[in-house]
Amino acid sequence: MSESSMQTLNVEYAIIGAGTSGLGAYSKISRKTDSLVMIQDGPYGTTCARVGCMPSKLLITAADHAHHLATSDFFGVPASGRVDGRKVLERLRRERDDRFVANNLRYVDKITAHHKLEGRARFIAPGRLRVGESVEVNAKKFILACGSRPVVNEVFEPVMARVLTSDTVFELEDLPRSIAVIGMGVIALELGQALHRLGVETTIYGRSGTINALTHPAMQQEALGSLATELDIYPSGQVMSTWEDAEGAWIEYEQSNGQRVTKVFDKVLVATGRVSNVDRLGMEHSGVEFTEAGVVTVDPQTMRCSGHPVFIAGDATDHLPVWHEAFDEGRIAADNALNYPEAVPAQRRPPLMVFFTDPQIAIIGQSFRQLEGQEIVIGDLPFTSPRHVVWNKIQGRIQVYLDARTGVILGAELLGYQAEHLAHLLALAITHSMTAEQVLSMPIYHPSAEELLRDVLIDAREKRRRYLITLADHAITTV
Repeated sequence: MSESSMQTLNVEYAIIGAGTSGLGAYSKISRKTDSLVMIQDGPYGTTCARVGCMPSKLLITAADHAHHLATSDFFGVPASGRVDGRKVLERLRRERDDRFVANNLRYVDKITAHHKLEGRARFIAPGRLRVGESVEVNAKKFILACGSRPVVNEVFEPVMARVLTSDTVFELEDLPRSIAVIGMGVIALELGQALHRLGVETTIYGRSGTINALTHPAMQQEALGSLATELDIYPSGQVMSTWEDAEGAWIEYEQSNGQRVTKVFDKVLVATGRVSNVDRLGMEHSGVEFTEAGVVTVDPQTMRCSGHPVFIAGDATDHLPVWHEAFDEGRIAADNALNYPEAVPAQRRPPLMVFFTDPQIAIIGQSFRQLEGQEIVIGDLPFTSPRHVVWNKIQGRIQVYLDARTGVILGAELLGYQAEHLAHLLALAITHSMTAEQVLSMPIYHPSAEELLRDVLIDAREKRRRYLITLADHAITTV
């Protein structure tokens, strides 16, 4: 296309991406100026609504209902049922599209038309973008909120016709007879367990032998053991080769002990992580600096790239790929773009991550790995509160990490039924730098899951008391 037919937009702010972080940035900047454009490549609707948080929870909820039927005999309530895969997936897409995606689209529709531009954006020079083949955008400040995409290793190329990712699995018309799930992160474990409970023959293949997020060895062992009682898991090894024939997709997997396992599946769900879409933006022309490894560095307190008026937010960064973090980062990036070149360092919220497996996994604040070697005490108990006994859900463990000197709660790792609720209470305590003693001053109803939180904090308090006595005795002996 000739330069003369190129449309040029001159704005102060360009936001690439209309997902959670991009919309968070837009909501801030649009209140201050009309000189902005938000560029979207592909259909509107956030990763969370289309292929992430919401459709996965819709699938998990259906699986939970099937599991309740399968385990109801324990409670003296014999029950039976049949999973209708087509109806499960139809209901999932209906709720996703008509409720969660539709809510997002209604918001996008209200955005001023001249603030929206559709097409693939890429830098052609510092301060200059090419969008599609017919529009050039000149901007003073850029917020890159372009999201991420699934990673599929080349070893799966021979069976790509049967490969699913988190971006495509929810488009299935019916549940497959069997599926291989590659990975042991949040997507792999949530969807793998849900598919298993819906009657799909499911095998999960890990690489490192560990479950993503949990860091204390006892928590890792407990989680893997708990999930392995229900699921067919090969935790440690690698996929050596794949091929397809009339029977399906064959996977040859070598375990870490050298033994090889070969199985055939209808489908293969590759859930080994996602990669930032920033690499598709022609960053080499943007003027930002790269590390020796070719990575763009981002300050997590400002979301700014190495002093330049370029900011990266949401799943496009290497930070936690969760909704509230993406929204926060979009607004942090917007604040710093609005105040550039002055920095507005943000007070980040304590990290919070929840796996909606059964038992659930939750990590709050600083992990054991981050605190290891520091002066901490660990409250540590099994998930056996009276309420959990009533539910017949006693699998799991809870660990809470206290500063040994002050008693302030620093972090926690949880594995247990409805851990999400205890995790949020702990997140509130950590946000406000509360001590175990302060949390213990609140009333706890009996019987409730929160009794477990009380008991583990009492355990930590007693360990801290003994620790301080030992310190004092050591000080006297030294003198």
